[in-house]
Amino acid sequence: MRKYLSLFALLLLSGSLSAQLKDFGYKFYGQIRTDLYYNSRANEETVDGLFYMYPKDKEYDADGNDLNATANGSFYTLYTRLGLDIKGPKLGNAKTSAKVEVDFRGSGTSFSVIRLRHAYFNLDWGKSSWLLGQTWHPLAGDVKPQLLNLDMGAPFQPWARAPQIRYRYKSGNTQLTAAAVWQSQFLSQGPDGKSQKYLKNSCIPELFVGVDYKDSRWLLGAAIEMISLKPRTESTVGGETYKVDERVTSFSYQVHLTYTSPLWYVALRSTLASNLTHISMLGGYGVKSIDSRTGEQEYSPNRNSSSWLNVVYGKKWKTSVFFGYMKNLGTSDGVTQMYGTGTDVDQVANAGIGLTYNVPHWKFGVEYNYATAWYGSLNTSNGKIVDTHSVSNHRLVAAAVFTF
Repeated sequence: MRKYLSLFALLLLSGSLSAQLKDFGYKFYGQIRTDLYYNSRANEETVDGLFYMYPKDKEYDADGNDLNATANGSFYTLYTRLGLDIKGPKLGNAKTSAKVEVDFRGSGTSFSVIRLRHAYFNLDWGKSSWLLGQTWHPLAGDVKPQLLNLDMGAPFQPWARAPQIRYRYKSGNTQLTAAAVWQSQFLSQGPDGKSQKYLKNSCIPELFVGVDYKDSRWLLGAAIEMISLKPRTESTVGGETYKVDERVTSFSYQVHLTYTSPLWYVALRSTLASNLTHISMLGGYGVKSIDSRTGEQEYSPNRNSSSWLNVVYGKKWKTSVFFGYMKNLGTSDGVTQMYGTGTDVDQVANAGIGLTYNVPHWKFGVEYNYATAWYGSLNTSNGKIVDTHSVSNHRLVAAAVFTF
């Protein structure tokens, strides 16, 4: 009798699971990626040089030799990744889906450790949808250069993934996007270096609104972003500690355009950026006044103009050219010191050319990149960089990718 009861229970459980899973769909995907690179000098970078930004300034030893004028290179497989796309059952009238994706980049200086890239679910009613979780920062958007380098155009291109609540509305060829964004792996710079606490203590998420027009070949869009940070909550003056109420708020603006055909991909983006250090761009903010008793500081955001152009031609064999340029526009007020990334950089220019061979599941390619950064000293009256000198780097990357 017990045997029949067990069999009956197993059949019930099997039927329940079958009913539960019949509306689900699963798709595993991933890639094995290898990257070999060479630089003619030291650079501002992360992931031990895989994520490349711009050349470091000259640093002299006692004999006047530039310590950063040393070539470097390595070979990595850290951007191998695994992912799972999930199609779920309807929730009311909404189609449901989700994504989980990881790679082996790690965090900080810990490499070859699993890192979360994407983790979100999406509710789609057709014209409108809600996404909750971590995915690409909305300023990165759908317009990205097609490059072999893993920096994907940074520091000219916004580049980050972030936890967010995102709403989209589509009407014909027009799409409206609004999002509230937080920070997790990509963090703002401040008095204590990179930290999540500046946005956490703000209690105001980063806010984004964008609009795009898209047809079969063209995509044209614009966006506005606002971020409000609390750099510090306490200050020490003369051995005494005081609670302070500090805040720095800034706005950034962006336009982008792409043209796509079977053989051509042309894309460009221009950003008037203010304090976007958390999305792999240069900038920050400066101290414009200090309370002599409590040490409470007021701040002025740095602004910069950053643009890039990418042209790709081909199908099996693809040739790509890339041009990027960033100009430091300074601050609205006089400042005594700066917090941020590249706050001693006046300009950065970048030019690259690449060739890839593409067949189903495979990509092989090489890319050459020449970048120059102009360093100088801070003009405290307007936050601009003066008395500049240039430093350049030659970079060569070779990559092989197998996707599944």
